[in-house]
Amino acid sequence: QALAKLLPDLSASFPIPIALVQHMPPKFTASLAQSLDRKCALTVSEAKDGDRMTKGHVLVAPGGRHMKLTKDGFGVNVTLTDDPPEQACRPAVSHLFWSAAEIYGGNVLAVILTGMGEDGLEGGRELLKRGAQLIAQDRPTCTVWGMPKRVAEEGVACATYPLDDLAGLLTEVCKR
Repeated sequence: QALAKLLPDLSASFPIPIALVQHMPPKFTASLAQSLDRKCALTVSEAKDGDRMTKGHVLVAPGGRHMKLTKDGFGVNVTLTDDPPEQACRPAVSHLFWSAAEIYGGNVLAVILTGMGEDGLEGGRELLKRGAQLIAQDRPTCTVWGMPKRVAEEGVACATYPLDDLAGLLTEVCKR
């Protein structure tokens, strides 16, 4: 529900690519991507090995696979792996964050939305160490105040915001 609220509020001219990890089993993420694509100005699709990260495109990690970013002479690509689960999750947010930190350094804007557990905390620490910004959904607008709580309490998130404010905030930060 949080994704169905946030992503449609982003315009087609959103200036950066989006890599998205949702804790879902195989086969469900393709349906999620299709549903979001129908609601969004951005193109949303389930990630495939070798997909390029491009402006205006949201790539959703497929259920049961980690999504990692890799770089070649032409740009940044998606690599899907069957590496062991992290925090009992595959796909895992931290797995994506570690690879994003390696490629982009501090030029990452990360968001943790409602969810159980603490996936994203360790990868978020790496992003923070490299100078990136991580924003968390605030407690009152979360269905489950688990993942956002952990990054907020540990000082990994630079701020928490209501879900309704995130699209405007992300757009403003990206303009800068």
